[in-house]
Amino acid sequence: MSDDSNLPEETGDLAAEYALGVLTGDDLQRARDLARTDARFQAAVARWSGRLAPLIDEVEAAPPPESAWQAIESRVGSAPSNVLQLRRRVGQWRAIATAMTALAACLAIFIVARPPAPAPAPIQVQRPAGAQPLLAMLGNDQRETKVVASWDPGNQRLILAVTGAMPSDPAHAHELWVIPKDGKPRSLGTMGTSKQMHMQLADALARLLQQGATIAISVEPPGGSPTGSPTGPVVASGALAKT
Repeated sequence: MSDDSNLPEETGDLAAEYALGVLTGDDLQRARDLARTDARFQAAVARWSGRLAPLIDEVEAAPPPESAWQAIESRVGSAPSNVLQLRRRVGQWRAIATAMTALAACLAIFIVARPPAPAPAPIQVQRPAGAQPLLAMLGNDQRETKVVASWDPGNQRLILAVTGAMPSDPAHAHELWVIPKDGKPRSLGTMGTSKQMHMQLADALARLLQQGATIAISVEPPGGSPTGSPTGPVVASGALAKT
């Protein structure tokens, strides 16, 4: 799978920062313009989204300090309903804080101004055969990347990062499929509406997610295909490849 070496260094860094969501002002506007007009930049953003998605799970949630609540309550004064509404949203704030912590950690790992000083050689960990992570960039006929699928064979976990528009309505659902070498689609389940989804796969399905297998998304009735095969149009697809 190609990397971001075909982009200027500054533009490659901009793609990573755009995927992390840390850009502001002129840099953010520039990144949005490139995402609309430059296919290489759009592909780089999609690759970064796939690389970073698994790291969010590794960060533990941290509750806000009590001083934060005291400051909020002192500002809203005698409006208890506002305080209650803010407390109901604490779960969302914690999730956002966790995600931003993970993304900041990724930025420190992957984006550096200069190469670090030589370090001792790391201990080589032997992976079981066939346990190398795989990545698929699911696009449409116009080569627009819609979803980045990251497959972790060791944990039998598929992580989906939605990077493009995926229109939906209550009368339809998006269903995920794997198409192995035999060409017969197997359903991996229907997709939710969030921008990031995790799927823990059973052994029988996990064995089908090998390098070269196609991951596809079709439009189906609510609850999924009634036939066990895709019945609606395929809106995105891509092959699994080594990262």
